[in-house]
Formats: sequence, C-alpha cells, structure tokens
Amino acid sequence: MPDSRPSRSDLLVLAVLCGFFFFYGLGAFGLVGADEPRYAQVAREMLERHDWITPTLGHIPWLEKPVLLYWEQMIAYSIFGVSDWAARLPSAFSATMMIAAIYLFLRRFRRGSEMDGALMTASSAAVIGFARAAATDMPLAANFSIAMLAWYAWRESGERRWLLACYVFLGLATLAKGPVGVGLFGMIILAFAAAQGSWRRFQEVIAGTLWWPGIAAFLAVTLPWFIAVQLRNPEFFRVFILEHNLARFGTNLYRHQEPFWYFVPVALIGLLPWIVFVVASAIETARGWRGEGKAIFESEDSFDVFLLLWLLIPIVFFSISQSKLPGYILPALPAGALLVASFVRHHSGSGEPDFSGTASHRRMPLFLHAFLAAILVVPAVLIRYLVLVQRLPWGIGTVIACLLALVFTVSIFLTLRSRYGLGLLRVATLVPVVLAVGLILRLGGAALDEEDSARTVAAGLAKSAPVSMPVAVFQVNRQTEYGLHFYRNQPVSSYDRGEIPAVAHLLVAKEGSQHDLGRLIGSRNLKLVGLNGAQHLEYYRVSGR
Repeated sequence: MPDSRPSRSDLLVLAVLCGFFFFYGLGAFGLVGADEPRYAQVAREMLERHDWITPTLGHIPWLEKPVLLYWEQMIAYSIFGVSDWAARLPSAFSATMMIAAIYLFLRRFRRGSEMDGALMTASSAAVIGFARAAATDMPLAANFSIAMLAWYAWRESGERRWLLACYVFLGLATLAKGPVGVGLFGMIILAFAAAQGSWRRFQEVIAGTLWWPGIAAFLAVTLPWFIAVQLRNPEFFRVFILEHNLARFGTNLYRHQEPFWYFVPVALIGLLPWIVFVVASAIETARGWRGEGKAIFESEDSFDVFLLLWLLIPIVFFSISQSKLPGYILPALPAGALLVASFVRHHSGSGEPDFSGTASHRRMPLFLHAFLAAILVVPAVLIRYLVLVQRLPWGIGTVIACLLALVFTVSIFLTLRSRYGLGLLRVATLVPVVLAVGLILRLGGAALDEEDSARTVAAGLAKSAPVSMPVAVFQVNRQTEYGLHFYRNQPVSSYDRGEIPAVAHLLVAKEGSQHDLGRLIGSRNLKLVGLNGAQHLEYYRVSGR
C-alpha cells in the first residue's frame, strides 16, 4: 500500500491557505447580524457563571441551539479573552479540521486528489464565509462532513475504527445544531444503500452501519448534555425540539420563508468559483450511474455517486422546509468541491477536459469557469463602495477592476487549454480567489464595520457616558440590539417592548425619531449626544424620572 502520510510541503500549503482563508482578519469588522452577537454573548455569560450546561442570554435560559459552539467559544475566551474575533475562532477551527480530514481521507483512499479536494473545499465562497462567522453552521457542517468521510472510509476499507469515528463526529454534529445532522446522514446512507440495486446489498449497507458500539459512542457524546440541560430546564424539549426544529421546518414561525427553488442559487453562489465543474462532474456522475447501473458500485466511481447524493439530498430536503436560511445547506457543499476534485482526478493527464459537443462547445465551460473565478475581483476591489452605497460605481476604479478581471479570465482560460489542462485548475483558480479575499478584508473591513456592526455604535456610546450606564433602543434592527448587548456586556431595554428604564440611560434610536420619543418619555429630558449616519441612528441621553 502506498505511503499515506502527508507530505511536509502539502501541510505547509494547507496551513498557509487555511490560515489566510479562515483566520486572517477575523476581527477586521465587528459581529454582524442578530446571531453572531447573540451566540457570542451566550458563551460569555456561561463562562462568567462557570456553567457548562445551561445557555443563557441576559441571564435567561436560551435554549434554541445545542451547546458545542458555546463550549468552544468559552475555551477561546478563556485563552484569548472575550472579543468578537475570539467568538469566531471555533468556526475557523472547525473549517480547518474539515479541510484536514478531507486531505487525509483523499490521501489514503484517492491518492493524487488530496490537495485538489482540500483546497477546492477551503476556497469555496460559503466555506470561507461561514468559517468566519460566530455561528453554529460551520461546526455542524465540519463535523457532519468528517462523519460522512469516515463512513465511506469504513465502507471501502472494512475497518471498524472508521465507523466508530463516524459516530463520534455525528455526535459532535448533533451537539452543534441538533438532530438535523443525524437526519441528513440517515437519508443519504439510505439513498446510497437503495442505489446499490439489490435488496441484499441494501441490507448489507444498513446492517453494517447500525453497529452497536458506534451507536453507544454516539450516545456517550450526546446524551450527557441533553439529559443535564433537560433536568435543569424542563422547557428544553418544547423550546428546542418542538419549536426550533419541528416548527421551524414545518411552518414559517420565524419568518424565513423563501421560494422552493431558493437553495439552488444559494448552493451555486456558495460553491463559487467551482460552479461550472461542480455541474459538469454532477452530470458526468449521473450519466455514469445511469449507464453502468449496478456495476458502478463495484468500482471506485461509487464514491462519486455517494458525493452526488450527499450534495443533492440536503438541498432537496431543506427546499421542502417552510423556513430557509443560507447556512442550512452548508453541510452539503463540501461534497460539491469533492466532486470537482474527483472529476480532475479522472481527467488529469488528458489535457483539456473532454466536455461533450463541438470544439467551441467544449471551450465554453472553460471560459465560463475562468470568467466566474476572475469576476470575483471586481466586487472585491469595489467592496467599500458597494457596502456604503450599495451599487456598482462607474469610474476609473470600476474600469481598473474590470480590466484586472479580464486579464485573469484570459490567463485562466489559456492555462486550462494548455497541455497541462486540469492539472493546473486549482492553482490558476486560487490566484484570483486569494486576491479577492485579501481585498475584501483589507478594503471592506472598515466599511462593513461602519455599515453593519454594532461595534461602531458601542464605540460611539462609550464617548457619551460611562460603560456602566444602561442602554435602551427604539425602532432599531435586532442586530443592533443584540450587538450592543455583547459589546457593552449588559442587557438592552427596548422602548418598542415597553421597556423604558426609570433611571437615566442612553438611547439608540432610528434617525428622525425625536418627535416620537418625546411622546414616549413625557417630561423627561432628552439630549442628542451623537449620530451614526452610516446606520441612520441617533444617540440620546435620557434623564431619570
């Protein structure tokens, strides 16, 4: 058997690129959205109470999600101190572990495609984005992906240690976001078993998977916390299982309704810049499956069928859901990048890839891939303007960005048409991706901070009054409210909910709210102390009663 130990040069490249994609500039902009500051604050409160069981927000039990992310954030806070970038470290670490697992799996079972698989996954838009978010999506996706690879490693090698690892990581995926990981795993394995084409093979796959020591390992990972949190919080089952799993899937309770086809464009965007080759490899796999039938499961091409099911089933499943958010299908997307790596492995050494059709038709996918990879530099160069003005400007900057994209398009296209063909796909594509990520962080970090994060709001309030002074909000979005909760480490009252503090306090209100505020506070003194033009907010100091 060939040596499966990783090479030092591979490890160095992976370390540098994972460090750049996932860790570099984690604090370039503050926490954004409602979830990031909320999760970051939950972990801080658990750490302050030295409580590893009950998540709380504002010292009230917060039972929407399981505990793995909070545990990881607590560890990061203990080592590096409480900060927004430390809150994001668990996702960056999870993404790195996933890339390492992909590399090691392919090195062992699909030698020659390990760097393609690892770096194509690492450079996918959704992986980079969610690896930088203080959210539960990446811990789920990473542990789920490792579990899937471990299961296939068991199927191919017959070694039970891989199946044991599968159950352990499936348990961690459950601690990351709940039973959805187990559900997706079950659907994919059932579909793969059914695709074997005979009842005997179906039974063999299912019977082999349902291994009691593995199930015991899964329960050992998950049950202690689930039992402990239920005993401390009798409402946990209702809140977590019934409301935030079943009701979220079956109803529009949380107002995240989107059309049925919503996850198709989300998946395509998430797989940038590899979309063209994901589609090409998926079509090739489907055709081979249909043409060879049962025989495909007697060759290594069955791995491609496994990847295709892994990619498609979560997209179809969550398309049925009445509640849709982009992060839901993140666990499926590594399979898309792995399909591309398998496609390259099958066609490497053959020069230009053999797409069907005439010569001009075969060149079109190469050009489209080159264009999609290169065009990323345009919004990256103009990121500050796009964030602050939210439209593409016309001027010298746009011209330069488009010319740069044109140069990359031509360069990548000619590279792929050379005699080395797909052998240079990864290298040629990564150049504009690395440049785009660097530009977004370098040029866009401050703009994103200014436009979308409560970090700048908290900094503005700190100039107006002591940090200990209570804060309230009026007609602002949830991300501002939750962001202030984290950055000031104090509960935030809401005038909209009738929570008007009796003591003197700071108030963050929507721009132009002074007349409405006067009616709410009556004779109390209202003094304007600051403005935030980018977020259309006004800061007031309100006297006590």
